[in-house]
Amino acid sequence: MRRGPYIAIMNNNIRNFCIIAHIDHGKSTMADRLLEFTGTVAHRDMQDQLLDSMDLERERGITIKLTPVRMNYKEYILNLIDTPGHVDFNYEVSRSLAAVEGAILLVDASQGVQAQTIGNLYLAIEQNLKIIPVINKIDMPAANVEKTKAEILHLLGCGPEEIILASGKTGQGVEEILKAVIDRLNPPPDTSDKPTRALIFDSVYNDYKGVIASVKVVDGELKKGDKIFLIGTRTPAEILEVGYYKPKFQSTPKLYNGEIGYVVTGLKDLKDCRVGDTITTYTDEEEKDIHTLALPGYKEVKPMVYAGVFPKEGDAYPVLRNAIDKLKLNDASLFYEPEHSLALGFGFRCGFLGLLHLDIFQERLQREYNLEIIITVPSVAYKVTTQAGVQKTIHSPQEMPDPNHLQQILEPWMKLDIITPKNFTGNVMGLVSERKGKYINTEYLSADTDQRAMLHYEIPLASLVTDFYDKLKTVTSGYASMNYEFMDYQPTKVVRLDIMVAEEQVEALSTLVWEDQAYKVGKIIVESLKESLPRQQFVLKIQAAIGGKIIASDRLSALRKDVLATMSGGDYTRKQKLLQKQKKGKKRMLTHGKIDIPPETYLAVLKR
Repeated sequence: MRRGPYIAIMNNNIRNFCIIAHIDHGKSTMADRLLEFTGTVAHRDMQDQLLDSMDLERERGITIKLTPVRMNYKEYILNLIDTPGHVDFNYEVSRSLAAVEGAILLVDASQGVQAQTIGNLYLAIEQNLKIIPVINKIDMPAANVEKTKAEILHLLGCGPEEIILASGKTGQGVEEILKAVIDRLNPPPDTSDKPTRALIFDSVYNDYKGVIASVKVVDGELKKGDKIFLIGTRTPAEILEVGYYKPKFQSTPKLYNGEIGYVVTGLKDLKDCRVGDTITTYTDEEEKDIHTLALPGYKEVKPMVYAGVFPKEGDAYPVLRNAIDKLKLNDASLFYEPEHSLALGFGFRCGFLGLLHLDIFQERLQREYNLEIIITVPSVAYKVTTQAGVQKTIHSPQEMPDPNHLQQILEPWMKLDIITPKNFTGNVMGLVSERKGKYINTEYLSADTDQRAMLHYEIPLASLVTDFYDKLKTVTSGYASMNYEFMDYQPTKVVRLDIMVAEEQVEALSTLVWEDQAYKVGKIIVESLKESLPRQQFVLKIQAAIGGKIIASDRLSALRKDVLATMSGGDYTRKQKLLQKQKKGKKRMLTHGKIDIPPETYLAVLKR
């Protein structure tokens, strides 16, 4: 059913866009200025990083979650989605891009084009989005507008007049950005007479309202009381409320095609509402071929890093399961499945897009759900083929079959792009070579004398999982940036490295390492644990082993109590008796003592 002339005009006045950029290039600050300029948020309610709703985002100064907001400017409705910049959260970016018609490409005037600038740009181009280039932070003392402009022209092939100069701090250029959004971006097509379809691009769980889905209404309309059907999960529901983000929830009678807003589904089962699913008002009985109405959705995300997650207290397992279920609803890139460990009990094997993703996940469990957890050493997924021809994917060292029964092991390789000033290229090449990377070629972002190079490599993912990014920043004095994406699986030789503390194997510290680096890594891990483990009342033996063979060993000296301090006299033999008694006591403690390893120690094996 058509909406009438007025509604049709309103549809033409809708613009849906997002802001994409490298990390720390000013996306959230620019979003603040847009909200301020359009009067979406009253001046008294304004605060820095307004759309970063999590305390974790504010503390770290990064955006973790996509955030939609609706602005009114003149007669136009502008739907903005603020996106993260870090490579670990690029799935959030891809979901945002699928819900809009254009993107503001923000580039820091003092840093120029960075690796993730290019990575996010390619994602936008894949969605056929119109790009509005903006040079931000032009008020900075270190700003080099002309150089940055040259890099953007080289990258996009656009005209110089298309580039907008702005400052998210002062508000300069904000009005020009809004005008460009209106003039350059197309409104969503009018498909109000088609069967209702809405794309779920995010969701959260509310204890009172159930699952609240963030949607882009592609066709038709949605209103309170509608009987809806989620095609992917084949789940019926009834809409309790619809509305849009201002940026807080604001209810409205209807959501029309082309609009971005939220739908309160009332669903209590978290698995019934998946990101990427399609909402329709058809029912399974009315339309036998209802699956044909499904929108393309999103590519299934592939975790890059896996780690075991276990509650510190065994009885907290149900709480952990419920917490991960709720985080999964809000973080579609999170993968998890139940896992059991002899040493750690019941927990989950979780998949992440990178170490920052893992770190954020851990902090959210601790902050939002007050959970104390143990996380095993992160590892990548290996594909193995046994002598019998059986193929399986290995997510943890504990799953690795006997080496004598293996025919082949494959590990994931990545395409790696590094942008660095020209004078640091030698340092970068040396670092990547150490990590088994293969050099492909070098490009230059501009033709001026102060050139920056983009180096292209192929590298094992295992090389990036440890401290690669920290080392890259060190060898380039903090100037380099990187972006990576999955390429394929290639043959490798890895072995399982076990760690023993007080002659007991610590399962959570087991890791898979390349065969030719096993001795070196084992020695480094033992030394690292010696520095990070708390001293005990007895000597602590720390060992690294492969297949039962000890390859590295060290001892952590005991805390020694001065048993002679209270002696006011006595001969030498009496003192010796006390010392011998102390020695025997420490031996008994070594035999029966249990080591409580602090959670922070589990990450010590990453310091290679």
